Amino acid sequence: MRGYNVWRPVLLIATALLTNTLVTNLCILFGLERGLAGDIGFVAMIIAALVTYNRMTKGRRRK
Repeated sequence: MRGYNVWRPVLLIATALLTNTLVTNLCILFGLERGLAGDIGFVAMIIAALVTYNRMTKGRRRK
């Protein structure tokens, strides 16, 4: 377990959940139904997780 960073997965999960919550609440605020807003939030959560993961691993690939 040497060299394992605990904060990277925590940051990834926190970013994904916060993005899901924010986008879902904004969609509901703008008048979308809860089901559709949840689906849009889920897609935004996946995109945010992929972007965050790519940014975290960009520096490690060059070694």
